[in-house]
Amino acid sequence: MDLIKVAENAFAAEQQANLPKFGAGDTITVHYKIREGNKERIQDYRGVVIQVKGTGVTKTFTVRKMSGNIGVERIFPMSSPFIDGIDVNKKGTVRRKRIFYLRGLTGKKARIKEKRG
Repeated sequence: MDLIKVAENAFAAEQQANLPKFGAGDTITVHYKIREGNKERIQDYRGVVIQVKGTGVTKTFTVRKMSGNIGVERIFPMSSPFIDGIDVNKKGTVRRKRIFYLRGLTGKKARIKEKRG
């Protein structure tokens, strides 16, 4: 079992080295590979990070975006081979690591302050 954990940790370290540092409140764009039949394309998913959860291979992050008037959330595994890249668009200032209260807010109340410097 220890040998499996060593291999998983090495794979996770290599995968996470390519990804930028981000946390809750940051606005990011996830470039995600989608396979349709025998074709493959990259789709951008831009939204606010609500939470980062787990450690190592099981680490995931949840991104929330507004599609029209409806909030859409998607959970991405950090070690997924389908993630082509992540861009951090804005750094946000929040007091919590999990900002689920954002679900109940609309309009100007749902904005997050941008981190300075």
